[in-house]
Amino acid sequence: MFATLSDRLQKTLSSLRGKGRLTDADIDATAREIRLALLEADVALPVVKDFIAAVKEGARGVEVSQALNPAQQVVKIVNDELVSVLGGETRLLRLAKNPPTVILLAGLQGAGKTTLAGKLALWLKSQRHVPLLVACDLQRPNAVQQLQVVGGQAGVEVFAPEPGSGVGDPVDVARRGIELAQAKGYDVVVVDTAGRLGVDAEMMAQAAAIRDAVQPDEILFVVDAMVGQDAVNTAQAFADGVGFSGVVLTKLDGDARGGAALSVRHITGQPILFASNGEKLEDFDVFHPERMASRILGMGDVLTLIEQAERTFEAHEMEATASKMMSGEDFTLEDFLQQMQMVRRMGPISNILGMLPGMGQMKEQIAAIDDKDLDRISAIIRSMTPAERADPKIINGSRRLRIANGSGSTVMDVNQLVDRFFEAQKMLKQMTGGMGLPGMRKAGKNAKGKGKKGKKSGGRPGGRPGGTVPQLPPVGANPFPTGGGLPPGFELPDLSKLKLPPR
Repeated sequence: MFATLSDRLQKTLSSLRGKGRLTDADIDATAREIRLALLEADVALPVVKDFIAAVKEGARGVEVSQALNPAQQVVKIVNDELVSVLGGETRLLRLAKNPPTVILLAGLQGAGKTTLAGKLALWLKSQRHVPLLVACDLQRPNAVQQLQVVGGQAGVEVFAPEPGSGVGDPVDVARRGIELAQAKGYDVVVVDTAGRLGVDAEMMAQAAAIRDAVQPDEILFVVDAMVGQDAVNTAQAFADGVGFSGVVLTKLDGDARGGAALSVRHITGQPILFASNGEKLEDFDVFHPERMASRILGMGDVLTLIEQAERTFEAHEMEATASKMMSGEDFTLEDFLQQMQMVRRMGPISNILGMLPGMGQMKEQIAAIDDKDLDRISAIIRSMTPAERADPKIINGSRRLRIANGSGSTVMDVNQLVDRFFEAQKMLKQMTGGMGLPGMRKAGKNAKGKGKKGKKSGGRPGGRPGGTVPQLPPVGANPFPTGGGLPPGFELPDLSKLKLPPR
């Protein structure tokens, strides 16, 4: 969504690096480039003017002029202004003191309100709420059926007494939906209304009538982030006709320039509560202004990445994997397949890598990553027997041909997978062995036991007796268990050879 804006801002700010002092000409040139970047991103002109004025004022301040690295100070100023434009701080849903909490969805036709209703319901379930979807979009053909489908996918009850497609009174349906929620104990009600145009007085009046009938705690205006500056005009029309307390951005995964996200909050004064960035019901989350600003400036979004991992991975899965790796046990293809499936559940690999700091400079390489490659690797591993997954060394030529035929790949693909796995396994053993962690005894198994004949010391450099790897005592244990001696395998140096001066 913000690819073009992000590239321009990063390029502009990187040109300041290496300058020990910023002149007025440098500040003006930087402000000019930022202005062009915002205008190209389809940000509303009033927003651009206020943004540039704030950046100039901050860049000419005392903190920047006296800073050891003024370029970093300017980056911080731009980041702070982006956070301010996007809302300043995260705003959560306001829940009613006496349930149910009523949330009314409104917006243009085609903005994605019905799908968003299912995403919001699924998110509410994850927050330990019991939501009810109410189908009040009785104008668009099959809108009621679509809400029932997304509600079924989310595992949420849908109240749809009318068939829709022009049949039924949406105000009456909304009122009855609230009564049902009160009777059956639903604590959140999400009311899906019909899409409308800002100039459609009749539909705007219908939305206002539904609002008056249900007295919602939150009215969320659903904005298609691909619309551009026109989203600002529409938002203003809805604010005047119906009113809303928060904004939800949809289709953030599109290729639009993202001006709507940077404009709606500043123009309407209402915060952005949620953002939808995909077609799946799970592609939905709370909108964090500071994280979005960090992603626009190419600084990553590690917090969101961690939260996605926590939601996706089961605690026992992470503990089992970490325990196996830290204990020095062999990392098998079965373990690799399980980890790959866990990462796959987090979403597209390009999105995951894009949240890492510094990855903004590798956008072309990240864009070239195809998730189908992971599917092909999974197919190859699944075509192996359990014994082959546990010990890939037994995979000979005939086995590789069988695996290739079973997975629909080539023998070369199987060879590459096995070779890369051996390299990764070797690297993992080196990393865990170099940590000096308890239990890493397999790192020295080739040197275990007696040394070769004719040699006094075992096959490890340093001449340790018997070639054994001395083990550190566990944390908190007595380092001298024998009552004053050194651990086995350690020897004190001969101090007479040091030729120390006399006392």
